[in-house]
Amino acid sequence: MIVPGRGTLLKVDFFNRDPRQVARALLGKLLVRKTPRGVVAGRIVETEAYLGQGDAAAHSAAGKTARNAVLFGPPGHAYVYFIYGNHYCLNVSCLPDGVPGGVLFRALEPVAGIEQMAKARGIDLAKETDRKKVSFLKKLSSGPGRLSEALEITRARDNGKNLASPRSDLRIVDDGYRVRRAAVTPRIGIVKSSEQPLRYLVAGNPFVSGRRL
Repeated sequence: MIVPGRGTLLKVDFFNRDPRQVARALLGKLLVRKTPRGVVAGRIVETEAYLGQGDAAAHSAAGKTARNAVLFGPPGHAYVYFIYGNHYCLNVSCLPDGVPGGVLFRALEPVAGIEQMAKARGIDLAKETDRKKVSFLKKLSSGPGRLSEALEITRARDNGKNLASPRSDLRIVDDGYRVRRAAVTPRIGIVKSSEQPLRYLVAGNPFVSGRRL
């Protein structure tokens, strides 16, 4: 049984390096939200790296603004943005303070707080005949918008939050799980610099948001 409250909190140094390294290393870790109603957690199975000012697809490509300031700040902090007028997306800042870079969380495999995730996603559990089916669980947190909604991540609540702080209610934990095989593909869901192989996923995992490898 997975106990998300146990494990080692990732330190700031983990994030203080090339986003490509961080994106790969995040696979298999747990993204954890602590709430008064209990713990909600998912295993990270898909990420995308964004390389900063030299990366046309990165929010920091045009320079520092009030919106993207977190990406230029210290590593290990949440950068949350709103997209398509409907979804929040969660990223974590990488590289030293003053150097922009980040990783987008694209998909989680739900491991704790399933009912709370479903409620946050507006899914009626009474209508689900088998809550353990991948088809149901994938609805909860497969895709950057879905996972943010499942963990109740918003810009107002979480942007700038230190994910490496033991005082944070949103954090990333290493519970000892090891990924047997990771795959790398071009990024998906974007137009600029989409050809770059900067999407990382747990090979064979059914909860990734794009085609499974």
